[in-house]
Amino acid sequence: MFYRKMLFFVALAVLLATTAATFATPSENPISDKKNARNLTALNIAILIQDDLISQVGNELDITRDFIRSLPAGSRVMTGYITSGTLQVRQPFTADLDRAARSLRIPLASQSASPFNPYVEVSEALRRFDASWKGTNAVLLISDGLDTSRGFDSGAAGNTLDLHRAIKHANDRNVAVYSFYAPSVGLTSRSRLAASYGQSSLNRLASETGGKAFFQGTTGFVSFDSHFRRLREALNAQYAMAS
Repeated sequence: MFYRKMLFFVALAVLLATTAATFATPSENPISDKKNARNLTALNIAILIQDDLISQVGNELDITRDFIRSLPAGSRVMTGYITSGTLQVRQPFTADLDRAARSLRIPLASQSASPFNPYVEVSEALRRFDASWKGTNAVLLISDGLDTSRGFDSGAAGNTLDLHRAIKHANDRNVAVYSFYAPSVGLTSRSRLAASYGQSSLNRLASETGGKAFFQGTTGFVSFDSHFRRLREALNAQYAMAS
């Protein structure tokens, strides 16, 4: 009887230890998850939204605001809209993250707001970064990426003067450009070929400046949820490499 009791208590102790280890697994630890959801250091970021994107992009404003508010203290954010050949700055660079988040508005989703191409305004936004600032520099460009100023074919659409200039300006200022693709109310919402050209340009801009481009296929539009998760991972990786 004594040995049976001893075996029972030993088995019970092993069971309790195994259970405690299971609940302590890092993937189920809310503190660890919360830490991983944030960037590791203060960030200087310009968020640029093309004003003629389809209306569904307006449904993503809340998650975009959440991303801004989740940035570490000391981060600076600028918000702007690429519209009709100009950059409409809604909020100049500020460390007030809530103010920057509240400055976002629903895109016009109209061809009357279509820019000549997004890359002229990207270059304009890059000029607003201060070389004296500390921390990681980034642009988040939400755009269809299409520039047909040199023609509508695979060689010309991804090889335009304004795209080259934007890449150069970003590298000169040590700014990584990240992009979320979304179709506009114009050509990229009707043509898979146009969408693929736009995505190719966005991918080139990102890859040649140290950023990343995020797509969800060439047709339709779903959500930016997974994009923001992967963006945080990419920003954390960029910080780790720079440290």
